[in-house]
Amino acid sequence: MRTLLIFDRNDYSSDMPVREKYSTRAVIVRDGRIATQHGAAGDYKLLGGGVEPGEEYRMALCREVQEESGLIVIPESIRELGMITERRRDIFKPEEVYVCHSLFYICDVKDEMTAAHMTESEIAKGYHLAWATPQEILDGNAAFCESQPWIYRDTEFIKWLLTTDKKYIV
Repeated sequence: MRTLLIFDRNDYSSDMPVREKYSTRAVIVRDGRIATQHGAAGDYKLLGGGVEPGEEYRMALCREVQEESGLIVIPESIRELGMITERRRDIFKPEEVYVCHSLFYICDVKDEMTAAHMTESEIAKGYHLAWATPQEILDGNAAFCESQPWIYRDTEFIKWLLTTDKKYIV
């Protein structure tokens, strides 16, 4: 998969243990709006999450989208966009380096939905499915980019999408 962006905070030392993670992110567009998890604080997060051991990336995308939103991805519609790699000191285990490879896919969803099955953390943050324009995502996320690396990543991806591959959101 092609690399879109690399974020490296350089806030770690070379002798620290490294924890690597792969996650998937969905770009689902309807009428110029992107499916997101919208938090009670006003932030927007692209649908997706961690790949389980042994899980195929596209299956992880389908599972994560359904868990977070109730939307059902049409597997044959999934197309690769690219990857963003983040490297930084882990915010939960500061003695480790965290490297996250987020694989971005554009896809379509069925008209019918199922119940969402969010994590306790997502529920606590008031996340819910919301369709937002790229500008609404950028505006809503502006206050969170410094404190929440995942919001920064998704915001920078939306900026990339607007400048590089606008055809996907028209």
